[in-house]
Amino acid sequence: MASSIIDPSIQKQLVVPGTILTNDTSNFMRGHGTYSDTTRNHLKASIAGVVNKVDRLLCVEPIENTRYLGEVGHVVIGRVLKVDQSRWVVDIQSRLDAYLPLASVNLPGGENRRRIEDDERNMRQYLKEGDLFSAEIQQIYQDGTLALQTRNLRYGKLGEGILVHVRSSLVKRTKNHFHSLPCGASVIRGCNGSIWICPPASTSSDTNSVDTGGYVKNIESVSIDVRKTIVRLSNCIRILNQLGLQIFDTSIMDIYELSSDYEIDDLIQPKIIQTISKHLQQQKGIINGGGEVSGGNGVDPYSHHMKEE
Repeated sequence: MASSIIDPSIQKQLVVPGTILTNDTSNFMRGHGTYSDTTRNHLKASIAGVVNKVDRLLCVEPIENTRYLGEVGHVVIGRVLKVDQSRWVVDIQSRLDAYLPLASVNLPGGENRRRIEDDERNMRQYLKEGDLFSAEIQQIYQDGTLALQTRNLRYGKLGEGILVHVRSSLVKRTKNHFHSLPCGASVIRGCNGSIWICPPASTSSDTNSVDTGGYVKNIESVSIDVRKTIVRLSNCIRILNQLGLQIFDTSIMDIYELSSDYEIDDLIQPKIIQTISKHLQQQKGIINGGGEVSGGNGVDPYSHHMKEE
């Protein structure tokens, strides 16, 4: 006999792919991280993670190095794999390649018109194979394929900077994923685990992006001090990833301030990371805005022992 409620022992517990979440699929909706076994009438976990139930919606929040599961509205950073007919094929660290349709991009000059054959022939002038760009997920198709859009001028091709890959589950979902940090650099936090660190945006480059549609790289000279700041920020983000802490503008600046006592090269040494970890333990609450310092899934990141070299 089917049960209309979920076993409380499963709630907020770690599950692995194939774990049965419920056998009452008529009363529960399938969320991300789950799939329906039509032959046995079961709802199962498709990824390793923590079960989350919101009313009738069942989800499994991924942990550690699982593939990115996109949602509409997420800011992502992708790399062009191929220029296809009327669209770009993009790698966003998901289980399937994403697509950026030609109709979903800004044209130079901010023109709002129907795309013609000349626009298709000029697609490589906007984005070509290997280019990095920021975008937003516009739609999710039934097979899980993601459609992107860059109609907002804050999206577009990325020029000078450093790309850091982290666990996508650690990137905190906030209203704003574009940050101009007080230390003198800009950060774009892609929900897919790709974080872009670059020099602060200048007024001239912002004006230029209106005329070019955001598809011209900024190749202005960057001072040594700004370069050092960018590299230090990249190491700080790697520390947050290694400690399993949520990554957003406040946590990045907290680590940045703690790192000021060390040389940039020393930040990647296990002993230094362990020292910074102890400082964070003494200042619990600065990472999650007043709560306990914890990882993206409620797991204490300091519960494990780091090996010293």
